[in-house]
Amino acid sequence: MASAQYKILLVEDDQNFGDVLRSYLEMHDYDVTLATDGVLGLEAFRKSHYDLCVFDVMMPRKDGFTLAKDVRERNKEVPIIFLTAKTMKDDVLQGFKIGADDYIPKPFNSEELLLRIQAVLKRVNKNPDPRDDQREFIIGKYHFNFPLRILTFQDTRPGQENQWKLSPKEADLLKMFCKYINDVTPRSEALTKIWHEDTYFTARSMDVFVTKLRKYLALDPAIEIVNIHGNGFQLLVREPAAA
Repeated sequence: MASAQYKILLVEDDQNFGDVLRSYLEMHDYDVTLATDGVLGLEAFRKSHYDLCVFDVMMPRKDGFTLAKDVRERNKEVPIIFLTAKTMKDDVLQGFKIGADDYIPKPFNSEELLLRIQAVLKRVNKNPDPRDDQREFIIGKYHFNFPLRILTFQDTRPGQENQWKLSPKEADLLKMFCKYINDVTPRSEALTKIWHEDTYFTARSMDVFVTKLRKYLALDPAIEIVNIHGNGFQLLVREPAAA
């Protein structure tokens, strides 16, 4: 992703931690403004245009949730990622109700934040993603018809089951994996778009559906759904080995 065009407002009251995150993101060509509390963060937001906001939740003078509400009064579209040590279900839900696009519990590493930012910016990019309207997919030796929810293994053998009618959630999840094929499918995006909430229970439900998809796709050894810890899943489709 060509990130030089993107401006990020980072609001983090731990100056040292904020400096580390800012430096890391600037190394990846993002233009980052750092504010050290919610009041300064709102002042910075009023003075400039930002493509994405990253807010710590626990801050003096104005916490991240209050800051996000103030930002949402001025801009309904700018994506917001929360950084927080809070992991309680009610806190996570409060963040999403305010309009958060993602939620990263501390501690985390800088690379995880970078991947989350890239995923959110992909979603909100004003240029329509043609993959969103794609109806059929080739996944290794499989053909997936999304509207009919039919997954077909095309390397047939006598007596071998080679076609499955997927459930609506299985089909939605597989389509999302296909959209991000060989890249990371953010767990939070799958949960909020398919299950409509990101909670412990919906995450466990998603894991069950991932297991089902792995079973369907097991006939092709070149295909693997990999768990990317802390981020999501990756549908890997390897190139056939040379003869």
